[in-house]
Amino acid sequence: MRVVTMGEMMIRFMPKGNLRIEQATEFEAYYGGDESIVATSLARFGLDSRYITKLPENPIGDIAVAKLREQNVDTAFIARGGERLGVNFYESGAAMRPPKVIYDRKHSAISEALPEEFDFDAIFRDADWFHVAGITPAISDTAAELVKCAMIAAKKHGVTVSVDLNYRSKLWSPEKAQSVMVPLMEYADVCIGGREDAEKVLGFKPSDTSLADDAIDLEGYKDMFRRLKERFGFRYIASTLRESYSASDNGWSALLWDGEEFYRTRKHD
Repeated sequence: MRVVTMGEMMIRFMPKGNLRIEQATEFEAYYGGDESIVATSLARFGLDSRYITKLPENPIGDIAVAKLREQNVDTAFIARGGERLGVNFYESGAAMRPPKVIYDRKHSAISEALPEEFDFDAIFRDADWFHVAGITPAISDTAAELVKCAMIAAKKHGVTVSVDLNYRSKLWSPEKAQSVMVPLMEYADVCIGGREDAEKVLGFKPSDTSLADDAIDLEGYKDMFRRLKERFGFRYIASTLRESYSASDNGWSALLWDGEEFYRTRKHD
């Protein structure tokens, strides 16, 4: 199976240890981004993985490409040019202190990339699956149009399309998210998201569910999934569940509904 992902690759600067950003005099640098992490993870599982983005034509962009190639990700269709690579500063949570992220991504290369810079017919001709997250259309109207064109091209080639809603309040408001994302659902086969994502990104009010005392209301999620399918016609709907014990200690599990059966993974602490 060949999976194509598309999104913004960024540099993350992190203070060492549990220092706060304002305390740090040194930062560790990491290259990543939602869809690039998906691409590298799938490559590690042995799938053919292709990543689509735009990176500046400079040593920083070269390093980003090299990092992807180290993980056996196909970078042949990455466009080069533009102003810069997006940056974020990330402060790890510690004990009761929540994590903090500061974005510096305005005028990044992918945020200003145009559809004609990518040969979508060649990109999707031999692909089986296309994955994108709601973060990319949130960074600019230009990026939103790029995502739409990519989704349409993927469907033209019979490629399964998955969308991780992934609402980020630092990037856009619920009203803006809904105006962009709801029309895109016409091209999505698989929807990934939780209660807040469904409400903020799709304007969908799910039934009340509870995470109190490790008691997750699975019936509430089943109802949400069924209603999402009725409205948007998704083939599959998935969600991750996080049970937070502290800022650095969480329990994770996942849900999947295929329209008939409802599956839940075991919890990983």
